[in-house]
Amino acid sequence: MQLPLAVNRHSTLNLQTQVFEQIRSMILAGQLRSGQRLPSSRHLCQQLQVSRITITLAFARLADEGYVETAKSLGTFVSREIPEQALHALRTGFEHTEQPIVSDQFRPDLLKLRSHNLVNARLKRSMIDFWVGRPDARSFPLRTWTRLTTKRLLSAGSALTEYRDPTGFIELRQAIADHLRPARGIIAEAEQIIITGGCQEGLNLVCRMLLSAGTDAIVESPGYAGASYLFESFGAHLHQIRVDEKGLDVAQLPDVTNALAYVTPSHQYPMGCTLPLDRRLELLAWAVKTNSYVVEDDYDSDFRYVGSPLAALKALDRANRVFYVGTFSKCLGAGLRIGYVVVPPAMLPAARHYKALMNNGQPWLEQAVLADFMNTGGYARHLRTIRQHYLGKRDALLRALNCNFGQGRAIGAEGGMHLAWRIPAHLPVAPVIVSKALEYGVGVYDLSPKAAVSPGRTTYAERHLMFGYSSLTEKQITTGVERLAASLRTQGASDMRPIKALSC
Repeated sequence: MQLPLAVNRHSTLNLQTQVFEQIRSMILAGQLRSGQRLPSSRHLCQQLQVSRITITLAFARLADEGYVETAKSLGTFVSREIPEQALHALRTGFEHTEQPIVSDQFRPDLLKLRSHNLVNARLKRSMIDFWVGRPDARSFPLRTWTRLTTKRLLSAGSALTEYRDPTGFIELRQAIADHLRPARGIIAEAEQIIITGGCQEGLNLVCRMLLSAGTDAIVESPGYAGASYLFESFGAHLHQIRVDEKGLDVAQLPDVTNALAYVTPSHQYPMGCTLPLDRRLELLAWAVKTNSYVVEDDYDSDFRYVGSPLAALKALDRANRVFYVGTFSKCLGAGLRIGYVVVPPAMLPAARHYKALMNNGQPWLEQAVLADFMNTGGYARHLRTIRQHYLGKRDALLRALNCNFGQGRAIGAEGGMHLAWRIPAHLPVAPVIVSKALEYGVGVYDLSPKAAVSPGRTTYAERHLMFGYSSLTEKQITTGVERLAASLRTQGASDMRPIKALSC
C-alpha cells in the first residue's frame, strides 16, 4: 500500500516532522484505521526519496505519542486506542468548522428522483421471504458453469486485457438470436441485439434514444416502478394506464404522438396476467398511428406452466416499432448482470452510439461462458429443469393458500416466478397483513411504490399481495403460509380454514 504523502524540501518544517504530521492527520481523520498496517520504513523512504533515518524518527515519534505500535518482525500498526486528547482536539475542531452550504439550485430535479427497491434488506435470512423475482440459488448450474469458465480462461489470450465491442460479444448475440427464434417467435439478426448489464440498463439505453423532457411515456398501473422512475428521471410526462384482468387496457391509450409505451405483456408485473392477442394487435396499431415506440419487457417469459406461451409482441411487429428487452437475471441469476435489447433496424446506429457512451461493454468472460452454455444445449436443459421445479413450488403455494384461506384468488399463476393473490373480503387490507406477517417471520408484499407504481389507495393496492415462490423450497412455502394464517388469527380475522386442513 502506498500512502498519499508528500514532502516539501523548501518548508520551514523538517522532513521528519512533515511525515509525522501527515500520518498523524490520516489516523485522526479515519483514513488509517486502528490495527491497520503501515508501509515499512524502507518502502516509505523509497517512495518519498528521503533517508531511512527520517522515516524511522517519524515512526518513533508517532509511537511515543501513542498513534502507532510496533510488533517485532511484523511491522508498524495504527494503535488500537488513539490518544483521547488528540480525538478531543479533532472533535472540537470539527465543531467549530463551518460546514459547506450545498445548493440545490444547480440540479433541483435531483431532489425529485426516485428509485425502486431491488434488494430486500429488512428481513433476516432465517425468515421465510416471498420476495418477488429471485431465482433459486440452488438451481444454478455451477458444475457446468465452472467447467466452461475454466475452458474459456485457458484459451482467453488477450480477451481479458483488451476492450471489446460495446454492443456485446458476437457469439452471445448470435446465441440469443438463435434462442429467440423458436422460443419467442422473434426473427432478428445478431447485429440487432445489444448486450446490457441487465434489464434496467436496457431500459436506460432505450430512454437515451427516445426520451427527453416532456416526452409522453405510457406505463402500466399498477406496473414496474423501475421503469416509471427511470422515465421520470429523463423528464418524461407519465400516463398511467389501468391494468385489468387481461393486462393493459389499450382502449385507454392517450391521443399523443412520438410517445414511448412500456409493457410487460407475457406476465404483467405485478398482477401476472397475459395480454391477449387482440390487445397486442391494437397496441401495435396505436404505435404505428401515433409514430410511437413500444418497449416489451419479457423478464420471466421462460416460465409457462399452462398451455403454450403467446408469441412475443416483437414477433407480431411488422412495422419495427418494438424494442424487446430480455434478461438472464431470472433464469440464471441477477449477479451475472447480463441482459439484452433487440433493437429495430432503423435505431441501430443510435443504439450503438449510446451504448458506447454508457460503457465499453459488459465483462467478456461471463458473456463468453454464457454463449458456450447456450450453444452446447446447456441453457435449454437448464430451462426445462427449473421450469419443472418452479411448477412444483407454484403448486405448493396454491395448495397452501387454498387450504388455509380458501376464498382468496390467485392471479397470474399460469407462468412466471410469482403470483398475485386477491385478499378475501374478511381479511385486513394488504399493508396490515404485510406488517402482521413480519412479526411471524414471513415476508409478503403489497403493491408499495418501492416495487410497483399504483395510484393511491386503490383496490389493487389494498386488496392484493404478491407471493414470489421461485427461491423457496416447497416446505418453506407451506410453512410460510401457515405462519401467515396464524398471524391473521391474532388480528381477529374470522372465517378462515384451520391450519390442520393442510393435511388435505
